[in-house]
Amino acid sequence: MSEKIKMGIISDTHGLLREEVKERLKDCTYIFHAGDVDRPEILDELRTMGFLYVVRGNNDGYWAQNLRRSLNFSVGNVKFFMVHDRKDAAWELGDTQVVIFGHSHKYFCQEIDGRLWLNPGSCGRNRFGGEVTMAVMTVENGSWEVEKIVLQKERL
Repeated sequence: MSEKIKMGIISDTHGLLREEVKERLKDCTYIFHAGDVDRPEILDELRTMGFLYVVRGNNDGYWAQNLRRSLNFSVGNVKFFMVHDRKDAAWELGDTQVVIFGHSHKYFCQEIDGRLWLNPGSCGRNRFGGEVTMAVMTVENGSWEVEKIVLQKERL
């Protein structure tokens, strides 16, 4: 019997880790942050909540110079590739099953050529007037389910 693995997928916090995001992440074993963190304290807090994978975004300054711009990793027999800006995704993704990206602040979840492309949207400061979103993915036996989570838009 295999175990279900729950992953919180976020991007574009831009210096703000909302309470509602933290509440959703507390049940997740893994946290993926697709860049534009803006403050190292956010990563410090996320590391206390689960296993963290993070990439550097275009707004992550000098403090983030040691963060990679892209990552390849596997969780629950699923192969992931993560990058901040989709246009920076490698052309040859090999046997990658899920590509995670951010940058646009718009939720996107679509299978293209047998590979899932997922942008959890922005869960930090609402910069472009769209929804404030994140995703939770559950993996079991090498397959996955993705839940889009629309967060409240409190004034900040």
